[in-house]
Amino acid sequence: MCAAARSEMLDDPRARRSCPHMAFALETNLRHASGHPLADRRYDYAMASRQDGDHVACADLLEQALELAPQWAAGWFALGESREATGDHEQAAIAFGRALDLVPADDLGAGLRLARLRGATPSTAPADYVRALFDQYAPKFDEHLVGALDYRAPGLLRDALRETCGHDARFAHALDLGCGTGLAAVALRDCVEQFSGVDLSPAMVEKARQTRLYESLRAGDLVEFLSRQPDATANLVIAADVFVYMGDLGEAFRQSSRALGPGGVFCFTMQAADAGDFMLGEDLRFAHSEIYIRDLARAQDLGVKVLRPQSTRKDRGHDVPGFLVVLAKP
Repeated sequence: MCAAARSEMLDDPRARRSCPHMAFALETNLRHASGHPLADRRYDYAMASRQDGDHVACADLLEQALELAPQWAAGWFALGESREATGDHEQAAIAFGRALDLVPADDLGAGLRLARLRGATPSTAPADYVRALFDQYAPKFDEHLVGALDYRAPGLLRDALRETCGHDARFAHALDLGCGTGLAAVALRDCVEQFSGVDLSPAMVEKARQTRLYESLRAGDLVEFLSRQPDATANLVIAADVFVYMGDLGEAFRQSSRALGPGGVFCFTMQAADAGDFMLGEDLRFAHSEIYIRDLARAQDLGVKVLRPQSTRKDRGHDVPGFLVVLAKP
């Protein structure tokens, strides 16, 4: 497939209207060539078949490619996707498992796909997967998220803080969890004196640095970042659409509560689950239930100021069900 054809595939409006995972999987496989010219050619033909909606032909071509390059993790991942699309979940699971065996760090997210097929719910998304996803996504993140997906979490958090704390409320020190390119800091800069941010993606952190709104920025895990904060030194903890990459939020809540001083506020957005504590959706993002959030808040002595249904973005043109939450320490 020529470069122009590949570019056309990556610019397909169906991908632009959806969350980044679909486009990421395609781009990742294109970047992770097999090293075998014939296998790569078979892969190109397979992707053309996928683009035409012929997943059976796509899978057959990928199997031919993998006969030539059996150690190609990205090829196995692509085969898993195609087999899943045909409804052959057993063979899809085998392919995803092979990809995971070849790359245990799992920057492709094969473990998440495998878990869904097996009806399991992991506690979080692999760090290497989230890092790779957003490192690759960073150059076009703002344009795609705000323009194509109608992302509005930062503005909703700002409005919720004004609703609960007053329009003139000021916060001396805010911790921005999963800061991304700094969209939340931009939205809240009129009410926060100092931001400290963290994101798994170094490319996202570099984008956030360009806003010049952060006193400090760190590329790393948000729970580890929180654990390094001195007790009761933050006035605000924000997490705009970041908990969708975490299932178990217990430690994140505990560390956020510990870092907040008296009267401190913890506000965030998340996708909504109807039952249970949390679940992994078809979009490979975690959703959490209202009961789970209330239980976690109660365990950390956080009062619920706002907890209401609120969509923060669209997927394929439809609002994604979610929650807007504001919690506060006594």
